[in-house]
Amino acid sequence: MPAQDLPMLLLAAAAEVTDAVHDGTVAAGFTDIRPTHGFAFVRMAPNGATVGELAEHLGVTKQAASQLVEELVKKGYAERNPHPSDARAKVITLTERGWACTRAADAAAARFTERWARALGPGATVELRNMLAHVVTPGRVRPSAW
Repeated sequence: MPAQDLPMLLLAAAAEVTDAVHDGTVAAGFTDIRPTHGFAFVRMAPNGATVGELAEHLGVTKQAASQLVEELVKKGYAERNPHPSDARAKVITLTERGWACTRAADAAAARFTERWARALGPGATVELRNMLAHVVTPGRVRPSAW
């Protein structure tokens, strides 16, 4: 079978991206976060998410998502807001600190992409991106560990 190591290479690539983004946010001064927080930020942006939606996105229990939200609120990255149609639920949104961290993560991701483009060439990078977009379901990004 050709390319039997493809799954391992893709996992290694995902780990490299995660590490590069996390390292970039830490270098930007956000030293109190973990990669898991970034996966939650992705779901909270742009319009917020309920704890249940975060739990589903992260592939964890509602209890674990609630604990993560509590941590992010205490650290000033997120805030709880009234849900527009469900009085029992809250919508968790990013604070300005959360958005600043998100911008730092975006910049780190762009630097990662530029590094790969230098190594592979811009045409191959676009081709790789397009091939992955053809076979990968968007939105199924999960943290590898808590």
